Amino acid sequence: MALGAIITMHVQSQSPEAIQQMFPGEEAVMQGISIHYTIDVKNDQPEVKSKETDQMKYLSAHAAGYMSQYGFVHSEFQEVLRYQAYTMTADNHKLKVQDFRTSNYNHASVFYDDVKQTRFDFPAIGPGAVGTLEIEKVHHDARLLPPFYFARRIPVLKSELKVSFPRDMSVKYALLGNDTDKIKIERDTKGSEYSYTFTFENCPAENDYPDAPDMSWYSPHVIFYIEKFKNDKGEVVPFLSSPDDLYHVNYGFLKSINKGISPDLKHIVDSLTVKLTDQEQKARTIYGWVQKNIKYVAFEKGMEGFVPRDANLVCTRRFGDCKDMSSILTVMLNAAGIPAYYTWIGTRHLAYSYHQLPLPLVSDHMICTIFINGKYIFLDGTHPTCIFGMPSEFIQDKEAMVAINENDYKILTVPAVEKSANVFIDSTYLELTDEGLKGKIVQSLRGYFSSDIRGMLRYADSKSLTQKMRSKLSRGSNKFGLDSLYEIDTRSDTVTKVYADFTLPDYARKAGNEWYINLNMFRYFEHQEIDYPKRDMPVESDFKFIHRSVTVLKIPANYRIAEIPEGVSFHNDIWGFDIQYKSNEKENLVILTQEFDNNFLLMQPSQFSAWNKVLEKIFPSYKDVVSISTK
Repeated sequence: MALGAIITMHVQSQSPEAIQQMFPGEEAVMQGISIHYTIDVKNDQPEVKSKETDQMKYLSAHAAGYMSQYGFVHSEFQEVLRYQAYTMTADNHKLKVQDFRTSNYNHASVFYDDVKQTRFDFPAIGPGAVGTLEIEKVHHDARLLPPFYFARRIPVLKSELKVSFPRDMSVKYALLGNDTDKIKIERDTKGSEYSYTFTFENCPAENDYPDAPDMSWYSPHVIFYIEKFKNDKGEVVPFLSSPDDLYHVNYGFLKSINKGISPDLKHIVDSLTVKLTDQEQKARTIYGWVQKNIKYVAFEKGMEGFVPRDANLVCTRRFGDCKDMSSILTVMLNAAGIPAYYTWIGTRHLAYSYHQLPLPLVSDHMICTIFINGKYIFLDGTHPTCIFGMPSEFIQDKEAMVAINENDYKILTVPAVEKSANVFIDSTYLELTDEGLKGKIVQSLRGYFSSDIRGMLRYADSKSLTQKMRSKLSRGSNKFGLDSLYEIDTRSDTVTKVYADFTLPDYARKAGNEWYINLNMFRYFEHQEIDYPKRDMPVESDFKFIHRSVTVLKIPANYRIAEIPEGVSFHNDIWGFDIQYKSNEKENLVILTQEFDNNFLLMQPSQFSAWNKVLEKIFPSYKDVVSISTK
């Protein structure tokens, strides 16, 4: 019996009422997801085809308004051979979908690729109806087989992946994400064919958290790949048996490019470095030129998603994708006598390592690595404001495959930047006036804080910049008024400074001869408690950092300090804070310093209680006030 038929029987056996008892409040469920991959060897190469069946069961009449639309994606590498979709109504009538709409699949970060999206609407949706999609595909590159995810944003009653292959072929797999112990694995032999079947039943819906990492870090899934196979001569052929095999594939994309450097590109290199003798300064200058002059535009059409373009062409065009940036950086730096290497790397969207999985899907990005003064430095040409010596935020703590030459490579781990390199200092200077508080703001941003605001400056127009700066500078209450004049100082290569004036009426409170002022003008992390154990997916932080806020209140000449609160401090391995009050009677000042430090890039569910513990200590201090009275 076909796999789709088995799931159909499973679908028909459960009523909407029974399913709603299992998953209260749900409007629909994926009652069946099944994919069957069949791998053969043709013309001395693996050939892969797949048959997929998706079945959505609707549980209420409300679902029709927003859950009837469905679809699938495909590309040159995953060619659709045939497909059909239909609704089986609750009274067992089959209604086929007639209108399929195919268009480009838009990625926010990709200018152009060959991925298509086919969308349609299931007809006659109602309680008990089942919408079914059946697809057959041929996968033109057996090294690019996608992961199979068991979970969806709605519950899945049964997910099933089957992989069939010749008995003399070695296929490996890895179970990844949460709840892998709930995945049932069956191995079967039938004649000359071997198969794996992976099944997950009653998989709950995955919640959507804005601070969660990519689903590869938590969603249960299977990655399978061909380790080796026998060709038509009976010889064993390594396919993806180790990182060596993967490197051989990757390096093959470099052989046809950069046979020489053009006179124009060589002239640029020479003019940039003619007066420089220090290797690091040469590298800084070349990297800065590429950041400023080569615009990042992503192209991912077919093999263009893997093969870098020639550096001379990139120089002429003045734009390129990540591979092109790697190409021109590597050529220019080597021309300046700096050891530079093409480098493949996975961004933090991907939870994988090369040693764990020697597959192309481990890397989704390309950079340039240089070796200066006994250390490796990772240069990402796609990040126009990244500071030299710091990796871009999204490759921290990730493995990089560095191409030394045709036969030699290194797998290096990009370091996570220490929190002391990413420091945000916000200073507020307050004075009491008859109209309320007025003040000055001075912000000093270092590290990723600096590069992020410079990125905002690079792309924002004047109107949106003013709106964003007003939001970033706001403090105290919603009556905060930013004066029309503010300044952003980017003269330093590594530090950005912001200056502004503001007013804040009705914030300080007067009772008799006393003023009461809450200097906690920022209520950092309010309402950011983590709901555990309900939440089972990690929390991602862009980078480690130190964030310091200093609020200085100038006491009027005829007033004295009546009372200032005591400070409080609490730290653990995840993060922590220090809140400290000081009085300066000589200059008639009260100073509040709030400092937070973040020590993680990825916080696991086992660490959520430590996060919440810090919040328990912070929140009471936000109610503290300073009181001043007449002398």
